[in-house]
Amino acid sequence: MARFAQTPKGGVAKGGAAAGPRTEPFLPGRPARPYRRVLLLVETSLASGRDILRGIARYVRERGDWALFHEPRGLDVQAPSWLADWEGDGIIARVQSPLLARAVRATGLPAVDVLGLVPAAGLPLVHVDDRAIARMAVEHLYERGFRHFGFYGLTEENWSLRRRDFFCQRVHELGGTVSVCEQPRHDGDTARWTERERELLSWITSLPKPAGVMVCSDQRGLQFLEACRQAGVSVPDELAVLGVDNDDALCEIAFPPLSSVWPAHQRVGYEAAALLDRLMAGSTPPAEPVLVPPIGVVTRRSTDVLAIPDRSLARALQVIREQACRGLSVDDVAAAAGLSRSVLQRRFRAQLGRTVHQAILDVRIRRACQLLRETDLPIPEVAEQSGFKHQEYLGAVLKKRLGKTPAQIRREAEVRPQPPTTLSRTDRPGHTPSQD
Repeated sequence: MARFAQTPKGGVAKGGAAAGPRTEPFLPGRPARPYRRVLLLVETSLASGRDILRGIARYVRERGDWALFHEPRGLDVQAPSWLADWEGDGIIARVQSPLLARAVRATGLPAVDVLGLVPAAGLPLVHVDDRAIARMAVEHLYERGFRHFGFYGLTEENWSLRRRDFFCQRVHELGGTVSVCEQPRHDGDTARWTERERELLSWITSLPKPAGVMVCSDQRGLQFLEACRQAGVSVPDELAVLGVDNDDALCEIAFPPLSSVWPAHQRVGYEAAALLDRLMAGSTPPAEPVLVPPIGVVTRRSTDVLAIPDRSLARALQVIREQACRGLSVDDVAAAAGLSRSVLQRRFRAQLGRTVHQAILDVRIRRACQLLRETDLPIPEVAEQSGFKHQEYLGAVLKKRLGKTPAQIRREAEVRPQPPTTLSRTDRPGHTPSQD
């Protein structure tokens, strides 16, 4: 059974000093405690860190009897001052600096790193598989018809550099072209930031369109999407953008919502706890890192598209996606695309295999289903917000297209909880796209 404890300001340390987590005193003749004390130096400011903690907690619930000590922290926080005197059995840490690595090693306790940012940390590592993440990103974009690719990452960050290299390697294997833009983290220098922003805008403008872009992380994904807006580049019609981490909060507030590779950080936490358990039992540390493959790609609007070189058609699809639920007509779409109604219809049928009206209806249906599943809005209001003239029309369309009534769709969502993300068959690990 897991015991969870936040690290207090004052505890009983070696020699009786008041520093670090509270420990149980050992009395002469008293048997050893039946549980291990494990310190978690894992930040809570990022979704990846929180997921790692969830994975550790799951392992302890299933397999171990540990007392877990943790205090909320950011990724850049250094080792706590009481670490050298802490009486414990093991440590799991996101080691972000050589200083923290040295502090963890100095305790002499079995320890596992779950970040891998310091290659010379001298600690066994459990980490996401950057090669598999990059390959999955390329294949997700390749399946959508993209043959031109871009990678936007961070300089001097080994995980980003690995993703860049594996991304480019896979693109070349598939016969595509790739362009790379990398920038350092923001250092607070406004002048430099403005210069880097100009460089990014220039790179976005120079990319061949349409193209699929992998961004090294979801955090950078929001910045990249904002730069696309400033550059007047449509996402996903001109650039499809894919992040990494599946940080739900960041991905959902992005505009458009950001598709993302789901790297299985919870599994990283679970495997790190399993490894630490073995180390505390006396096992030898593994010679190589333990790499955890990603779960899949969570598709949101930023890559929900097929690559279309026809810029007028891409503009038409953008207008449909953004305005279909506001009473948009076929004539409105033709005007926005700068085409006559007849030419637009011919291009739609030739390149997309459907009519403009069907494309508008598809967007309205998706919106109606989302509102039915995720809100308690009355069905007449769902119909209005999703662009249907009245409740009866909505019901007829859903019955014809999906074989279900609005009430049935809502009931299914209530009795069968939806997973936090939905993976398409081709986005699951192990799938390789055709190289035709």
